[in-house]
Amino acid sequence: MANFELAQLLEAGVHYGHKAYRWNPKMFPYIYTERDGIHILDLVQTISLLKKACDFVADASSEGKTFLFVGTKRQAASIVAQEAKRCSSYYINHRWLGGMLTNWNTFTSRIERLKTLEEQEASGHFESLTKKESAMAKKELEKLRKYLNGVKDMKKRPDIIIVIDQKREMTAIKEALKLKIPIISILDTNCDPDLVDIPIPGNDDALRAIKFIIQNLTNQIITGKQNRKFIDNN
Repeated sequence: MANFELAQLLEAGVHYGHKAYRWNPKMFPYIYTERDGIHILDLVQTISLLKKACDFVADASSEGKTFLFVGTKRQAASIVAQEAKRCSSYYINHRWLGGMLTNWNTFTSRIERLKTLEEQEASGHFESLTKKESAMAKKELEKLRKYLNGVKDMKKRPDIIIVIDQKREMTAIKEALKLKIPIISILDTNCDPDLVDIPIPGNDDALRAIKFIIQNLTNQIITGKQNRKFIDNN
């Protein structure tokens, strides 16, 4: 079981919310106070819900469930890719392309196109094209890699999605809700907790806060995978 100290979350700045006028009243139960016009989140609840999320992903991972990390804001992009790779999961960290979950056939066709272009690049096929055709193919490959590299090996829809910024990733949230895919999300004071299965009240703007939460979820996914291997080997 994951354990956290209040000081760790304070140091990471997890408690800082948005300016009070930007709040979503549904977040009231998770707000501790207002200070200098800024909402301060209740870290006691954050710790409780982060533990719940960690236990959930550890159990799901031990059952072989798959995870998709979604965080396309600039300060989240690198940590999302790094942590998803660390626990052998999938990620979207530049832009959510509408229909990634709900329009599965179209999505998989884009993945196949990415793989085809990568094979052509590796085989030297681009060199046999005209200069214009080669430039167009390289540009298409670069674009597909940027948006789909983190999901190109995803053979089916993920079992669980982990979202950094609910407001920014609302298209992903809506697609997951439609398909009844469980959602874990960091929720700042302007978010709607009713739209996710496990909310983690926290600062979704500061890199240190995002990193603290995502790294701990990743650690528990890895623990779950290790437990699964141990059970399978005994």
